[in-house]
Amino acid sequence: MTRPQPVFPANRHALYEEHGYSAAIRTGDLLFVSGQVGSRPDGSPEPDFETQARLAFSNLEATLAAAGCTLADLVDVTSFHTDPENQFGTIMKVKSEIFPAPPYPNWTAIGVNWLAGFDFEIKVIARIPA
Repeated sequence: MTRPQPVFPANRHALYEEHGYSAAIRTGDLLFVSGQVGSRPDGSPEPDFETQARLAFSNLEATLAAAGCTLADLVDVTSFHTDPENQFGTIMKVKSEIFPAPPYPNWTAIGVNWLAGFDFEIKVIARIPA
């Protein structure tokens, strides 16, 4: 049995080092991606919510690409929102651009009261293509 392998995007940002976690872990043909946030390269939050959400998806795509995956390989999506009621319209706008047509990924959205200074986080599991 192979050991789980850490995966990092090419431009690894400061949050991984500062908080001591891997961007993703590959085990077998599955990729477990840590929650991706709208962080700038230095790890600080992007202040504009829509830009923060777009940056979170961009960071997600970079992490997926580092393991040879794309958004089409997603198996499970969980998103975390600090103000879901007020953020819903923006998230749906961005989501419809990222996933413009079926099949859409399954998705669970959770309201939370703290994300270490961020307002949106997306965590996924993907199947790594053969």
